[in-house]
Amino acid sequence: MKALRVSKESDRPDGNQEEGMELTRREELIRAAVDLFSHYGYSGTSIREIASTVGVSVSNIYHYFGSKEGLWLSILEYSVNELPERLNAVWESDLDPVERFRLLIKTHLTASGSHQKETRMFFIDQGEVSQKGSRQNKIIQTKILDIYVRALEEMRAAGYVRTREVKMIALNVLGTISWHLRWYRTDGRLPAAKVHEEIANFILHGALGPAK
Repeated sequence: MKALRVSKESDRPDGNQEEGMELTRREELIRAAVDLFSHYGYSGTSIREIASTVGVSVSNIYHYFGSKEGLWLSILEYSVNELPERLNAVWESDLDPVERFRLLIKTHLTASGSHQKETRMFFIDQGEVSQKGSRQNKIIQTKILDIYVRALEEMRAAGYVRTREVKMIALNVLGTISWHLRWYRTDGRLPAAKVHEEIANFILHGALGPAK
């Protein structure tokens, strides 16, 4: 008769180890998807390619994310969702209106720069996902826009901005930041902090200029 082997606690991963393994696999899939989406676009990347890059079956993506778009939305959630909170913290500071606006720009650049591939991905793919994905992306972008509009309204009330079209200025600011994030390369001759300072100066020069 074969002896029945009783598993010891040390023979199998505990709950924390299993949770860590799950988290690692999920993170691996997200990292692979970011690389592929940012390079080939949403439509140009298949679920099979993402799974193959990590060395797992396609069923893993369905298990963790439900679909390719679910994976895309998960990337949006972890990389962009916190940005409105960080910008709002700057907005609520006691700085001078102009310095607050400068810090908004630099905070936006720094936070988004740490997720540059993701930012490029959303810039390219925003028209390729379903209404649900587009709606969620738009909600986040609207929150960000509102913070800039409020900051510019405050600057206008203090006499720093002469035009009433503050929303137009805010959209131009976001456009400038988006294009920088799409094309900036970390191996350039200038450090990121210097680049961010120059962009903030450029934007402020335009925002504070006389209205035509």
